[in-house]
Amino acid sequence: MASLEVSRSPRRSRRELEVRSPRQNKYSVLLPTYNERENLPLIVWLLVKSFSESGINYEIIIIDDGSPDGTRDVAEQLEKIYGSDRILLRPREKKLGLGTAYIHGMKHATGNYIIIMDADLSHHVSANLFYRKQKEGNFDIVSGTRYKGNGGVYGWDLKRKIISRGANFLTQILLRPGASDLTGSFRLYRKEVLEKLIEKCVSKGYVFQMEMIVRARQLNYTIGEVPISFVDRVYGESKLGGNEIVSFLKGLLTLFATT
Repeated sequence: MASLEVSRSPRRSRRELEVRSPRQNKYSVLLPTYNERENLPLIVWLLVKSFSESGINYEIIIIDDGSPDGTRDVAEQLEKIYGSDRILLRPREKKLGLGTAYIHGMKHATGNYIIIMDADLSHHVSANLFYRKQKEGNFDIVSGTRYKGNGGVYGWDLKRKIISRGANFLTQILLRPGASDLTGSFRLYRKEVLEKLIEKCVSKGYVFQMEMIVRARQLNYTIGEVPISFVDRVYGESKLGGNEIVSFLKGLLTLFATT
């Protein structure tokens, strides 16, 4: 699969340029969930299989926001099956936003790299491509992109594709972020970089992912891109609705006016 380099930052110190092997690094996967009872066992199994076969040190942190469908019960069973050193359930009482879910998850993360992704099986589990790309360019962030190389979207109707393309086009025109996919949520961060970005970000919901890349550009963090295939969820319902679209447009205009 092809990979794309987006930006470079100033020269780093010798210590910063030292790249450890995947075995020495540890990758913490943050999985925010809400009503993902059917999908969670599958995505966890795929992640465990991928990491184990590659010899990568990992942990998967599940942040469930009070799902009424029993997602938390499933997560508790997964914790027993795979061990609490690999699967960490860190629930919250209710939905409090994506940004705060990452903050909550990072408090419990012991890895020096953080991977964020959706738990609904829309992301092909190709985390290996992310750490290879990071090692290749010593990037601060590696972002999955649906809009470059052989990346793409599958299973969406025309309306959803138009909304996604339109949102990405608007962000490119107004914000000039230096990355091809701002609304995607499959990314790898250096832990300290993610912590710094979250401190700077004020957005919530879907706009949060977009602001993360815009702030990264402002702070001169390096960004690499990996083409990914986004597949519409098999189980459950999409959480994208009219309110989220309105919030996205408001957030986009706010970023345009303040960045």
